[in-house]
Amino acid sequence: RPEGHFCPICTLPIPLPVDNPNHSVFNICCMKRICNGCDVAAQTRGMKDCPFCRTPMLKNDADELAMIQVRVAKKDPEAINRLGESYCHGELGLEKDMQRAVELWAEAAELGSIKALFNLGVTHERGVGVQRDKAKAAKFYEKAAMQGCPLSRHKLGCVEGQKRNHDRALKHYLISAKMGHESSLDLIKDMFMGGTATKEQYADALKGYQDAVEEMKSHDRDEVSALRKSCGVSSSVG
Repeated sequence: RPEGHFCPICTLPIPLPVDNPNHSVFNICCMKRICNGCDVAAQTRGMKDCPFCRTPMLKNDADELAMIQVRVAKKDPEAINRLGESYCHGELGLEKDMQRAVELWAEAAELGSIKALFNLGVTHERGVGVQRDKAKAAKFYEKAAMQGCPLSRHKLGCVEGQKRNHDRALKHYLISAKMGHESSLDLIKDMFMGGTATKEQYADALKGYQDAVEEMKSHDRDEVSALRKSCGVSSSVG
């Protein structure tokens, strides 16, 4: 998995999908994704600043946008990708502009952003902001998957599955399932039930998935999960 999928404080892999607010927070100040366990633990200790870089938390969208733009000017790939996402969703006071988002993601991808590669794959697969091109989408997914992106690896499995290339699809799903991607495991189970995967392959995927999930556990994360459950908040998984 990519470096950005590991919490820089506890150094453990973040549960998938990493950008689920139940799993992590993304701090603009240092462009670091902090797992919710470490984030809540810092708050419990009375820390109101960023738990990683100690920068005071930004107060509004304008401040966040200004900080992102400073990093964009310095060619920070994650900042450029984040600005693209802001245009995509119409966040931080920006008007929604998919064409601008795609332009920024293309630049971020060239500079090394794996998330930007995945975003480009999604836009080309769906034809949002660009002409729909599944072949081009698959190339973006492949580039991201080669750098450890489990969501892109899962997408490649879906591409092969749609072509009925079951063996190739299974290989992709096995890789992403062993990185903790639950939907990949579910599809392998479906393939086993449908006769296109063996019992041994499903067992291998299940063990790999369970090992990956175990590696993502920590006392602080368990505490947050228990707190959410007591408040009736569920945690969705990708």
